[in-house]
Amino acid sequence: MSVAADPETHVSISACPACVAAPSAERIAQMAAPREARLMLSIPGAHCAACISTVEQGLERLPGIRSARVNLTLRRVLVEAEPEVTAASLIPHLDRLGYEAHELDPGVLSVTETDRQGRELLMRIGVAGFSMMNIMLLSVAVWSGATDATRDLFHWISGMIALPTVAFAGQPFFKSAWRGLKAGRLGMDFPISLALVLASGISIYETWHSGRHAYFDSAVMLTFFLLVGRYLDHRTRAVARSAAQELAALEVPRAIRLLDGAEETVMVADLRPGDLVLVRPGGRVPVDGVVTEGTSELDRSLLTGEVLPVFAGPDRVVSAGEVNLTGPLVVRVTAAGRDSSLSRMAELVAVAESARNRYTSIADRAARAYSPLVHLLSFSAFGYWMWATGGDVRYAINISAATLIITCPCALGLAVPAVVTAASGRLFRKGLLIKSGSALERLAEVDTVVFDKTGTLTMGAPEPTNLGDHPRAVLDLAAALAGASGHPLAQSLAQACRAAGVVPAPLTDLAEVPGYGVEGRLHGRRVRLGRAEWVGAAPLEVTATYLGMADGTTRAFTFADALRPGAAEVVAAVKAQGLAVKLISGDAPGAVADLAARLGIADWTAGALPEGKAAEVARLTAAGRRVLMVGDGLNDTAALAAAHASVSPASALDAARVASDIVLLGRDIAPVADALRIARQSTRRIRENFGISAAYNLVAVPIALVGLATPLWAALAMSLSSITVALNALRLK
Repeated sequence: MSVAADPETHVSISACPACVAAPSAERIAQMAAPREARLMLSIPGAHCAACISTVEQGLERLPGIRSARVNLTLRRVLVEAEPEVTAASLIPHLDRLGYEAHELDPGVLSVTETDRQGRELLMRIGVAGFSMMNIMLLSVAVWSGATDATRDLFHWISGMIALPTVAFAGQPFFKSAWRGLKAGRLGMDFPISLALVLASGISIYETWHSGRHAYFDSAVMLTFFLLVGRYLDHRTRAVARSAAQELAALEVPRAIRLLDGAEETVMVADLRPGDLVLVRPGGRVPVDGVVTEGTSELDRSLLTGEVLPVFAGPDRVVSAGEVNLTGPLVVRVTAAGRDSSLSRMAELVAVAESARNRYTSIADRAARAYSPLVHLLSFSAFGYWMWATGGDVRYAINISAATLIITCPCALGLAVPAVVTAASGRLFRKGLLIKSGSALERLAEVDTVVFDKTGTLTMGAPEPTNLGDHPRAVLDLAAALAGASGHPLAQSLAQACRAAGVVPAPLTDLAEVPGYGVEGRLHGRRVRLGRAEWVGAAPLEVTATYLGMADGTTRAFTFADALRPGAAEVVAAVKAQGLAVKLISGDAPGAVADLAARLGIADWTAGALPEGKAAEVARLTAAGRRVLMVGDGLNDTAALAAAHASVSPASALDAARVASDIVLLGRDIAPVADALRIARQSTRRIRENFGISAAYNLVAVPIALVGLATPLWAALAMSLSSITVALNALRLK
């Protein structure tokens, strides 16, 4: 084939120098993923920053645990451990730490537990609200001047309503606090529970001694507003639904297996490679596989963002999660359940959402220092007000409880995970899959974007542009030679000739010469199709392959590569964001210059070898640039790994996908610009959340310490701070 033929085409017969480096690149990519067990467990009791440090530090002390990362937004912990560690061995340890735990399959995540928690909170809110309204009616009589026996009667009736209500509706707080106490720690639900118990206890004491004031109404109202705050926090987390849960929604639990012509419904987990499954119209494909019978169209929009359906027929590869639109298909299973591509995607997202970055570490350190300070402030406030009021225990306890509640660092614990989860969900819906937890942070720092050409900005499917310039006899000869080659240019030429009705010439002794082209004999005389110098032609400055005929004359077949959808848009959007854009390719100068002119890219490099691409990224980095590399080939792998951040299409080779931080699921490349924009927004939102948390505590803590906040108002303020942080994360667009 021609030297001008694109060296980035991924076939072993190409003259591309990258092919020499391909085995090493594959090995490097495989070495980058060490063997380990990834376990995910649900910890529904985790809800504050103290929970993060307790769970992570408790697990990381165990032998065989490499790391433990809590996602507070989803209440899950991701554990990376030695292969022999199992979830069953970790659950008892988490129970000793005071946390109920359940194993989750990252590929079969479900929102059932989330829905159950929401319904339970609503039920408790309803009970607390109903009781609160009745107690308030009784309190009106007391406030209106009821005295002596009448006042005591109303207090006792209020107590009979309030005490069962607090005991029932406050269970989420009491259970969490008790588990923490058994584990020898004071979580953030402990001060809340203490405030509820103290308010109820003081009210019983006052009522028993015919006191003028009882606080049954405050205890129930405190319970009600704390539950409302927790439910609103629960709902904002659900709105920021993770990309892993989006993928989980595409999972099909059952499939129709064909066995000896009979249909049987089985669990997807029971399917094995080689089984045949029937996918009816309107159904979701349950497995990865290959179509053996039937034709239809597939909707892949939820997986890749592609709006238009794609054709599916025999030998078509299909993936779990795609929707079969029009006709029945029989699919031979290649992977199912946890081995499917959908499951692996969900696991990648879950890993990225739970990973640590610079901001996560800052939040963790602040929360660990903040939690003991909360209790110290509360006990100090109690001691001071006992001294200042001459021993008024009730007043001192109220201030101490208000301080405990109002200083809960829940907002600080949500500052980072709420944003990361919201951002990953936004990007997934735009067709981008985040593999690295620190990718958003690094994307936000990018100031230069380097694009590969073939397969990235173009589709990597060259099409002949000058068939009409050649006589029919020349086309007959070219079609015969091209049909015997596996090179992409030759295949494209053969396909175009067939579409034009060209009949291949009767050649003999057809043979492919690796790295040069294909040759044969016509009436005993040798003819060739391939490199310019091999066939004796003068090379052109465009992508082309050359035909050397029996009479010694030559012909050139030129090609143009179609732009990838969104290529022009992404370049324009990146430039509009003020970022530098560079095009680097191994293709011929003419082809690269033409594409650069079409897209408005002034800085471009042609004829780049794999090491040249990596060297250019290294040069830009050394000059202080933060580079985003977007590429798809084996010859891009080194550059992808060396860049500050990297993106590769899902159509890229495995080595490129492994080396990249983000995978583009669809054909449209425009979402790359969205990723850069959302990454910068995410960084701003995280900083804003830190600011909100700091400002809240600077204002709220002094108010509580000087006695200007009751436990009820403290509960409202604490809930509002957490909700504000979560809502701020949802402002990502």
